Amino acid sequence: MLGFPVAPPGLRVGLLGGSFDPPHAGHLHISKWALRAFRLDRVWWVVSPGNPLKRNAPADMPRRLAACRAIARDPRIVVTDVEARLGTRHTQATLTGLRRRYPGARFVWLMGADNLRSFHRWDRWEEILGTVPVGVLARPGEQLRAGLSPVARGFARWRLPRGAAATLPFRDPPAWTLLSGRMLDLSSTELRRLGRWQG
Repeated sequence: MLGFPVAPPGLRVGLLGGSFDPPHAGHLHISKWALRAFRLDRVWWVVSPGNPLKRNAPADMPRRLAACRAIARDPRIVVTDVEARLGTRHTQATLTGLRRRYPGARFVWLMGADNLRSFHRWDRWEEILGTVPVGVLARPGEQLRAGLSPVARGFARWRLPRGAAATLPFRDPPAWTLLSGRMLDLSSTELRRLGRWQG
């Protein structure tokens, strides 16, 4: 296990949650994009013990953590097992635990546009939007549908324009933005389907 990362007060931290089953270049791409666009100091990969929205269990945790560490070679990208340590599975519970542990850190929840499209199905999703700013990054084929999603429409008044993306860590929630840009057409699901990763 990895232990809790260090996050002194004022540190701007993007939280990229997921199963990482397996991690791939797309995760690295959106992490580096988020670091630049939102002026983050760190991106933490929050490797989940198990996604409550997925029927099948992921590969064992030590294997996924090791694979993440092998691909995340940028010192600003930190692989974490904080959900296992906090005993949480749902994002809002994880955020509550992290904010208690790091009261001075400026957290931003990161997600791909595909997740924004289904975000209204997440447990306590409105509380997530009320807890931390959310940065959404484009995914191939998902940009338009994400922009028309129930969450995007319902929270349209709190959406920041692209030019204000760098201010996201300093905004009081709810605050979110949806960025478009160069994308990598990779997914963990597809890599498993192609047999490039055995769970």
